Amino acid sequence: MIGVVVMAHGSPASLEDIPDYYAHIRRGRRAGPDKVAELRARYEAIGGLSPLDARTRAQADAITAVLQSRFPGARIEVALGQKHSAPFIEDAAAGLVAGGADPVVGLVLSPHFSRAGIGDYHRRGSMAVGPSRYLAIESWHLEPALVRFHAGAIASALATQRGRSVVLFTAHSLPERVLSGDPYPDQLRESAEAIASLVGLTPGDWELCWQSAGQTQDRWLGPDVCDRIRALGSTGEVDSVLVCPQGFTSDHLEVRYDLDIQAASVARQNGLGFARSRTVDDDPNVMDALAELVAARAGIG
Repeated sequence: MIGVVVMAHGSPASLEDIPDYYAHIRRGRRAGPDKVAELRARYEAIGGLSPLDARTRAQADAITAVLQSRFPGARIEVALGQKHSAPFIEDAAAGLVAGGADPVVGLVLSPHFSRAGIGDYHRRGSMAVGPSRYLAIESWHLEPALVRFHAGAIASALATQRGRSVVLFTAHSLPERVLSGDPYPDQLRESAEAIASLVGLTPGDWELCWQSAGQTQDRWLGPDVCDRIRALGSTGEVDSVLVCPQGFTSDHLEVRYDLDIQAASVARQNGLGFARSRTVDDDPNVMDALAELVAARAGIG
């Protein structure tokens, strides 16, 4: 049997789960009540819970359906494993092995590789099943279906904007100290360039920005998207901004709060229109392409 562990970040199941979830992100260190209250307020601002859990499950289900339909003769079992909430990566991967899976293909629902991000997912998956039977899909940032999806989403959103609009491609920032020799920034620029080219944007029509930096003493990758919105507003040369959260594949806290609430507010305060292109979620073309990547990595098809 071929096992597939589809991996994602995870999110708290309820507001009451936030302290434990936050502590897991912080490697077991409990956050103070002020920090927990701040995070809880963000979840409350987007309706109480993140849609990430439901959308991640829809993505895993869509990939499963494609694999079962396209390869009916192959024994394939798909399990969802999450980094910071149940079901955890280790449990999902170990469950596949217990059921007889060999090999196990690891797919992270994030397109761009970084050692601290996707690398950590694969490290945990590999440790759970054993390196000899673990097959990692390290990145898929230039997958044509993904590029076409974002290009179409940007084109649709641009059609609603007034005047001159600048497209700001965003992804989660990381501390600069962990990125020496890491492909993460380069892969994000490569995918942004491919998407912009397909849309027909010129170099002056788009920029690569970062968002959701942690509150630590480290220097984080920049420029921050909100800082760029303020700077663009001060020039008087731009009427609106369109944010494409290319580093994320579904709506969640960093999209619905950091962009839809925080960045949108900054745009209004600086006299700019604001729009955000839609996320991949379980888009059938992208899920089809991911299923094909899994099949190719497993050597079936």
